[in-house]
Amino acid sequence: MGCVGLKNPEKKQTKREEKLKKRKVASGIRRRWFKSILTLMAAIVILVGVAFSVANGIYTYSTMRSSLEAEANTTAAFLRSYLNLDYEECYASCVLLVQNYANRDRLELQFVGSNGEIFASSYGPFADETVQTDDVSQAIRTQDSVYFVGRNPATGERIMSVATPMIYADGKVVGVLRFVTSTKNADRLIVIGMLFSIGVAIGVLLLVYMSNRIYFRSILIPVAQITETAKRIAAGSYGVQIEKKYDDEIGELADTINDMSNKISQSERMQSEFVSSVSHELRTPLTAITGWGETLIEGDMNPEETKRGITIILREARRLTSMVEELLEFTRIQDGRFTLSVRQCDLRADFEDMIYMYGSRLRQEGITLIYEDNDDEIPEISCDPERMRQVFLNILDNAAKHGGEGKRITASMRLEGNQIVTRIRDFGPGIPAEELPHVKMKFYKGSSKARGSGIGLAVCDQIVQLHGGTLTLENAEGGGTMVTVSLPVTQ
Repeated sequence: MGCVGLKNPEKKQTKREEKLKKRKVASGIRRRWFKSILTLMAAIVILVGVAFSVANGIYTYSTMRSSLEAEANTTAAFLRSYLNLDYEECYASCVLLVQNYANRDRLELQFVGSNGEIFASSYGPFADETVQTDDVSQAIRTQDSVYFVGRNPATGERIMSVATPMIYADGKVVGVLRFVTSTKNADRLIVIGMLFSIGVAIGVLLLVYMSNRIYFRSILIPVAQITETAKRIAAGSYGVQIEKKYDDEIGELADTINDMSNKISQSERMQSEFVSSVSHELRTPLTAITGWGETLIEGDMNPEETKRGITIILREARRLTSMVEELLEFTRIQDGRFTLSVRQCDLRADFEDMIYMYGSRLRQEGITLIYEDNDDEIPEISCDPERMRQVFLNILDNAAKHGGEGKRITASMRLEGNQIVTRIRDFGPGIPAEELPHVKMKFYKGSSKARGSGIGLAVCDQIVQLHGGTLTLENAEGGGTMVTVSLPVTQ
């Protein structure tokens, strides 16, 4: 019987590890966000809330004070006509005004004597009760209205008052007109405003937190996936791709890593092909040298066969030497130790001599090398003639290897503006269009089956660049490959 309901423990462990990694990334970014953005937002919201509460308190108390002062001014103006009467009549008028005060439901109207004793109040009789706050004494002393906010020492209640002096006809202060109101309602409104601002602040912070949480999830999950894929690439899984879900910076990052992964994979593949190719290229001449060496040691050959064997050994030894030198040149380029030995040189004369010598060799292989002469006056330039000979020989060798089936190669050198332009063309099959952008890359051989290490053109391109020039390859019209080397006349 089979087991039912069992799950792969390794798969569960992998998923658990992935979740932990994502949480670790999320917690790190979220922690930094809390320390920076959310802390700043909280500080701003708190400051705004405090500012609103303070402004609300100031406004509320200012409104109350304005109302009291307006009431006091109106009543004081009404009483001025009574201040010309004698004291008894004035007192009787004040008591009558208090008894008939219309706003007693929200304000207390008091008449206070010069000794601070309350002799009339809209709230009822006061038996020898005195005002214990200093607004009355200040009003008498300054003969001006005085504003007071604080606790009533007698009751402990918070009050607001405006005391206005009553000045008799002879300039003597006979009493104080005082309006008093409780700040209980105002304080309650201020507290409500503070609670409202706190609620709004909490709501804003929650809204910011939740919106940013959603936003972070839209970033952290792709970032965690990209991080995991980048680690896989670093571990050797070259060529692995990230699924692109967004057309923004995250998507651009995914494209960049995907491109990097492809290029690393391609580079690894080319290096493997290079090692395989070099191994094959080294094995072939070594096999010939070893075979002919063993045959020569036996000594059973006639002079003609011996000469042939020695010739093959020399040819293959030169081929090995050439390959080793090419590898050494490439190593120097990679290490930055590649240098030029620059001097004044008649590049055209050197090129024509090389064409003549190389043409003789190509004729033995059934390939015709045609030099297209012209009357251009090509000046001497500062260059490394040995390196430039290496470039031209490598290009001609590639033309013979890859385009030799066309049985024809053309070469020319012209002066075009301030550039000496050398063109070498074969009439072979050309280079596939998709391979053209890569042919100068190190280790790249493309679909060609011809012998070679795949680094010759990379070395040539570096030499030409060090001379301030350019090396380009393109498929020529009518078939074949055109290689163009452009060097500046003045450097």
